[in-house]
Amino acid sequence: MEPGIIGGKIAKARKECNMSQAQLAQRLFISPQAVGKWERGESIPDILTFNRLAEILGVDLNYFSDSFPSVVPAEVLPAEKAPDKPGWNMSRGNWVKADFSGLKDLHEKFSGSNMQSSKFVGSDMSGLLMKGNSIDSCDFTGADLSRSRLEGSSLQTNIFTDCLLKGTEFSRCHIRNCNFMGANFSGAVFRSCSLEKNTFTNALLHRTSFNATYIADVVFEGIVEDCSFEDSSFANVIFRNTKLTNTFFKGRNLKKIRFVDCEADRLTYEFLKNGKANLTGIILLTA
Repeated sequence: MEPGIIGGKIAKARKECNMSQAQLAQRLFISPQAVGKWERGESIPDILTFNRLAEILGVDLNYFSDSFPSVVPAEVLPAEKAPDKPGWNMSRGNWVKADFSGLKDLHEKFSGSNMQSSKFVGSDMSGLLMKGNSIDSCDFTGADLSRSRLEGSSLQTNIFTDCLLKGTEFSRCHIRNCNFMGANFSGAVFRSCSLEKNTFTNALLHRTSFNATYIADVVFEGIVEDCSFEDSSFANVIFRNTKLTNTFFKGRNLKKIRFVDCEADRLTYEFLKNGKANLTGIILLTA
């Protein structure tokens, strides 16, 4: 691989994500100088870092190949591979009181859009890309948003009841007063987000990760397994009637988490204990 070509591709993908070198470095837990060296062609990432880069920048690993000119996202495949699918782009729209309920294959881009009081009940929106959106008072009840990416967006007072959010990635999003009751977050990722006053009753958190995320005035109630809360901060967070297993906690203000009628396995218990969390309200599960 030619370092100069690789560096140019990293810079191009980073800028398309509206991300600075410092922000990318922070996500990779390296110095901004290291990112600068890659982009100048002075060095290249190792294979593990390439995998992480692809994930953060939303590209395929082949993107970094010398002979691979660009990535063609699934939602804009050439016409000959998807003859029956129109190539519209719903970005920069003003969607107010629109009703997309029950529609299938809504795999289009809504970047930079204003979405207010619109309905997406039972819609198939899997694999959707949304960047820089303002999403307010919309109803996504029973919708499939699996493997979607929401970046730099504001989500307020939306309904995501019984929504499929498997493998969905939220990055740099402000999420407030949203109802995620019964939602499936298996494999979902929250990065550098703020979660405030949201409802997670009976939500499934399985292999869900919260990285560098601020969580405040939130009640978790349901299943929490194989999850991680890493470098996150908490304020008035409650886990109620929750069984926590194989879940990693590392962050600030673990003392501000309250547990009510919860159970935890030994591993999770020790993570919380090491972080000086208040373990009152947790019953230790026996092997």
